[in-house]
Amino acid sequence: MPHAVKSGIFHWKKKPALQYGVQMALQTIVFCILFSAQQHDGSIGGVAVAYENSKIFKVGAVLSNGDNIAYLYQVVEDITYEPDILPPGVTLHAVFIPMNPNPIRTAQKVCDDLISATVHAVIISHPNSGELSPAAVSYTCGFYNIPVIGISSRDSSLSDKNLHASFLRTVPPYSHQADVWIELLKFLHYKCVVFIHSSDNNGRYTLGRFQNLADKAKIKLDDVIEYEPGFTDIIQDLEKTKDLHCRVFILYANTEDAESIFREVEQLKMTSSGFIWIVSEQVLMAPNKPDGILALTLVNALDVKGHIRDSIYIIGYGLGELITKENITSAPDSCGTVGRAWETGKKFVEYLKAQKLPGKTGRVAFDEKGDRLNSDYDIVNVVDGETVKVGDYVYSKSQMDLKLNISDIRWPGNQTTKPLGYIVPTHLKVVTSEEEPFVWARPVESDDECSEDEILCPRANSSLQQTYCCRGYCMDLLRKLGNDLNFTYDLYQVEDGQFGSFEYVNGSKKKYWTGMMGDLVYEKADMIVAPLTINPERSQVIEFTKPFKYQGITILEKKQPKSSTLASFLQPFEQTLWILVMVSVHVVALALYLLDRFSPFGRYKLPNSDATEEDALNLSSAIWFAWGVLLNSGIGEGTPRSFSARVLGMVWAGFAMIVVASYTANLAAFLVLDRPETSLTGINDARLRNPLENFTYATVKGSAVDMYFRRQVELSNMYRTMEGKNYDTAEEAIAAVKSGELNAFIWDSSRLEYEAAQDCDLVTAREQFGRSGYGIGLQKNSFWADQVTLALLEMHESGYMEDLDNKWILSGGDKCDNKHEKFPATLGLKNMAGVFILVGAGIVGGVGLIIIEIIYKKHQTRKQRRMELARHAADKWRGTVEEDEPHPIPFVPPPSPFLTNERSPSPIIARPLAKDSLQETRQKSPYRYSELWKRQSELGRVLLSLFFYTFSVTLFLV
Repeated sequence: MPHAVKSGIFHWKKKPALQYGVQMALQTIVFCILFSAQQHDGSIGGVAVAYENSKIFKVGAVLSNGDNIAYLYQVVEDITYEPDILPPGVTLHAVFIPMNPNPIRTAQKVCDDLISATVHAVIISHPNSGELSPAAVSYTCGFYNIPVIGISSRDSSLSDKNLHASFLRTVPPYSHQADVWIELLKFLHYKCVVFIHSSDNNGRYTLGRFQNLADKAKIKLDDVIEYEPGFTDIIQDLEKTKDLHCRVFILYANTEDAESIFREVEQLKMTSSGFIWIVSEQVLMAPNKPDGILALTLVNALDVKGHIRDSIYIIGYGLGELITKENITSAPDSCGTVGRAWETGKKFVEYLKAQKLPGKTGRVAFDEKGDRLNSDYDIVNVVDGETVKVGDYVYSKSQMDLKLNISDIRWPGNQTTKPLGYIVPTHLKVVTSEEEPFVWARPVESDDECSEDEILCPRANSSLQQTYCCRGYCMDLLRKLGNDLNFTYDLYQVEDGQFGSFEYVNGSKKKYWTGMMGDLVYEKADMIVAPLTINPERSQVIEFTKPFKYQGITILEKKQPKSSTLASFLQPFEQTLWILVMVSVHVVALALYLLDRFSPFGRYKLPNSDATEEDALNLSSAIWFAWGVLLNSGIGEGTPRSFSARVLGMVWAGFAMIVVASYTANLAAFLVLDRPETSLTGINDARLRNPLENFTYATVKGSAVDMYFRRQVELSNMYRTMEGKNYDTAEEAIAAVKSGELNAFIWDSSRLEYEAAQDCDLVTAREQFGRSGYGIGLQKNSFWADQVTLALLEMHESGYMEDLDNKWILSGGDKCDNKHEKFPATLGLKNMAGVFILVGAGIVGGVGLIIIEIIYKKHQTRKQRRMELARHAADKWRGTVEEDEPHPIPFVPPPSPFLTNERSPSPIIARPLAKDSLQETRQKSPYRYSELWKRQSELGRVLLSLFFYTFSVTLFLV
């Protein structure tokens, strides 16, 4: 069955039934052999016997070539006498059995000849024919934790510690070639690859290791082809790779599979110039291998004697540490001890893995699976059917080092220049989404209706495809990139109108991307040209260029103008200052009255003096003077005459000038230059952190801003608040802010500042947070990433990006600034309503006062008339009494309580008059009554004025 996998996501095929069945059968048969041995041998050997007095340790060997037996015994003898390896008195002996191609017989011989001889470790080579004998030895010894060191077995399945717990080897498995391939790709700067492998365990292990390393090295697997003879249509799979941009192929296959694959590759002419082939060791054995391929060969892979020597020395060093540090129990001496594993053997295996030896085959070290590390490889190039060394991968200075002479390589097609490794696509599929002012989309009826500054950008939905023409910041940028980098493009709008976010599939860790991100991740598009914010989540799955515009996140809301209350004209001064001014007016008026009253040079005169009443400065005139100076109104009468009062008047005038000037200046600041600002200070505003029910804010669902709030732990409360209120698009959210449905919209600063510049009723918060940038999105490891980044940097340096800002973002954005800064705000009735109400209150108060004055005057007139009638009646009665009695005592009516003597506060007391003074009293009586009534009226007016002034100040303060 054909099997191709894209984007590094692949599915394993089912293991071949034959190979898997043989392995399981072998394991079962070995277990049966061991169980049978137990039934025939009831002894349990010497497992529990302490080995403290033992001086002889045995090493078993299962070798396929008898020529190496003598060398084995020689190395064992040499290590016994070499100092600093084994403790003094400890001897190492070798026990040899030949390798049998039949794994069942090999397992039986291990039981009969090696385990019965109480071996502590076993060395095994690879059989000349067959593949399962090393596995049989590993199974058998693994039952008793006896270490097994392979010197030529490279099957990757031996790395499975569930089946081969005690197996180590001095040669690396075939899958370790993936390490060298990754370093080779990095050295050659190839970022993509098509991987072809045989359908066996080695192929799958190699693919798994390569994929893990490729993810770390950011090398993209464009396709994976698993080849199984008789099932895989390799021609069809190879044809599909021609549609890919990548031209780097890695082939892991056995010799037979490689021959079949190369036959089809040659037919499709995929070994011509521009292609790169990197192959495994076994592929070099294929007779039809093409020229120009690169391959690996393991250094010292066939040096059996070298591996025997390194294995014996690893056992010697490990055994020396084991004897020194552990209490060694005796090794199993019979396969009949099933279930009684050698516990010391587990420790022995760990000591062997920890050894590091500068051996004959290079630096010998093991990983946690017991596989050889730091193996040396030669990198060869096939030229005219022969292999030529062009580099190596060797251990040097505590690390592996790759050296490659690129100039010596002959590439496919007999080329001497290193191929690019990919075909640069010159026609790209570009996706965008409407977002003013970066992208404007105008619906049209046909493709021909787009103007010169517009680009055709259709948008498809589930039912039909709509035609649009797009223009804006990003469209000019796309046109410029296409001209500078010489590529063509087809532009379209994303179907769901979203920038893109991810969701986890069925609760797993697998992410499913939507919007423009989904189109790019799943290769529906090659490039995203839109205001796409760069963030960590997106950078994991796509490639970003350097930002073409830097920005942050801010908050948009509708302006909330300062409310102009009825008392807005009182705002320049605080309430305390107003109280002090009001008190000062009356204190100064009282001081002026007292100074002018008691000064010898004042204008106050006694009632019986020649001066008239109007010339005196009474308290009412003093209050009128103080208010007139403060309000800068003309003072026609009642000014101070004494020098002391006039000095106070000048000081009061200076005070009034300063107060009035300060009031006028602050009034201009509060009313004339009043510029409303946003009520939100930023992301830390209390109304955002702890929102009220009547305050709503949101962002766009699935956007970069949404992911930012999801990612920040300290903003989790805000994220939960917005989660159910987010809008589908920024346009909907901005319209909601304008209509008052939404109080605040959190979005990219570039867009919101543009909207605030276009609509003077909108304003942004002064603080920005979450600073990032807009970048152009490309597929992971895209060939265009570096070129587009360099082009953007050149645009920044040349000033082209500033031109785009001025054309699309800043154009027309100064009208709101001009309105606020160049022209003062026009005052309306709402600003000055309080002043008009104050005037109205004054008029109403004046009308009220005149009514009170009229009523008071009528009351005084009636009272005066009654007094006149009483006086006339008294005069008449007095005349009658005078006629009847020659010496009457005249009677004076009791005075009004308001009538007092100017010199004494005591009331006038009626006294008897002499007869000769009666006429004088009558003559003086009319004047006395008139003067007393005038004084009474003056005092009443003063008290009435004080009452109404006090009432007015109280009303004003309230």
